[in-house]
Amino acid sequence: MKMIVSMGRGGSGKTSFVALMTKYFIEINATPLLLVDIDPDQNLGEAVGVSLEDEGKKTISELLIETFIEGGGTTVGIPPSDRIEWRIWEEGLYEGEYFDFMAVGPKWIEGCYCLPDAALKMALQRLTKTYKYVLIDSPAGLEHLNRKITSKVDVLFDIIDPSKKSFEHIKRAYRIVNEVGIEFKNFYVIGGYRFPEDLKPKSGEMAGMKYLGKIKYDKNVEDYIFSGKSLLELPSSSPAYQSVKEIMRRAGYG
Repeated sequence: MKMIVSMGRGGSGKTSFVALMTKYFIEINATPLLLVDIDPDQNLGEAVGVSLEDEGKKTISELLIETFIEGGGTTVGIPPSDRIEWRIWEEGLYEGEYFDFMAVGPKWIEGCYCLPDAALKMALQRLTKTYKYVLIDSPAGLEHLNRKITSKVDVLFDIIDPSKKSFEHIKRAYRIVNEVGIEFKNFYVIGGYRFPEDLKPKSGEMAGMKYLGKIKYDKNVEDYIFSGKSLLELPSSSPAYQSVKEIMRRAGYG
């Protein structure tokens, strides 16, 4: 089982990349997959055509509310996974033909995401089902790296836009993953669809990481997202999908 994490600044295209990466792995029969959405906005489910609510499933945050708040339980001295791990797998996991899906959900109480993150971390460490890949869609910013939901990652993909802050984001992210002790094999930079072609030669040098290419613009992607249609249904001829296929091949997948 290999973990792949997509991250970047807000609006860079992280979620679309994870969805198209999912489409690629399904195409090359690299399944089953586990998709994990740790972004409070919860866009990944819609991008791959899954509604937890419609499927009768709940987010980890919702399960924590029921277990510790509405149920009158205590969080003191008791590892959250010991009390709700079975609920995560039974009530929070959508199981599909090619991939399973779970989401942390929005912040469940005032304060940090420490408890839901701890529950997810322990659940991931105790996986009983064999997945070929675990694909994680991260929120914008770098706070999730400090929360260290997973300590071992095969690949980190940082999606960038054409801005100085985006390049600074990469350098800070690389520093944080090393400082908090996240083990990773590869850290790649990918240009979002707004990333200009003339910056490609400079991107690797500016970021200090290996640049694998950019996600090409495809109006269909915008239309699908706007209408709530799954990106898995994009035609294989989609420029965006074809560019993601090439990026994945350059990363050594397929």
